[in-house]
Amino acid sequence: MLNLPEITELHKPLPKTQIYKKFQFSNSQQTKFDADISRIDIVNEVSLRTIPSIQQGKKINSIYVLSVTLKTKDYDSKNIEKISKIIPQNLVFVLQYEEEIQLAVFCEKIFTTSWIHETKANLELKGLNFDEVWENIIKQIEGGEWDSNLSLSENIELKEKKEKLKKEIDALKKKMKNEKQFNRQIEIKAEIRRLEEMIK
Repeated sequence: MLNLPEITELHKPLPKTQIYKKFQFSNSQQTKFDADISRIDIVNEVSLRTIPSIQQGKKINSIYVLSVTLKTKDYDSKNIEKISKIIPQNLVFVLQYEEEIQLAVFCEKIFTTSWIHETKANLELKGLNFDEVWENIIKQIEGGEWDSNLSLSENIELKEKKEKLKKEIDALKKKMKNEKQFNRQIEIKAEIRRLEEMIK
């Protein structure tokens, strides 16, 4: 899967009932989880054992790929976030609905790719050690621009700030469109420009 080396392949189902029991899901949590997810399988182990050419990282020594078969394309991302938090591993999710897949990863927040045909999915293992490989996987899935002078956490924090500013700008543009007073329109426009400069 994802054109990863054959030696990394696993075929290990992760029964939902086992997750419910181990992590004490309430009935409502089970219902929400079951409404989105049909099946979970561990399909790849990228580790020192399977790829010894990648060096041990300071924090990370293994990455697992989980195949998640969805019942709906309009799934709740909180269910994916929940799996990430209850399984103490570095996880890459292959979310599959019919013949399309979306890659997802949780690192402080959920990052996803767009939906693509299952045959076109690919994941590159770039880096000399597992810390670098994990960071590059997150960058691949997020797909945006990253500042090489900043740490992973700093980049994520910066992206969140930009997203927040963009939402504020969109809200102000709607407000300006509905504003009838010319002076107030000028004030809102100036505020929009100030926020746009902050993004730059």
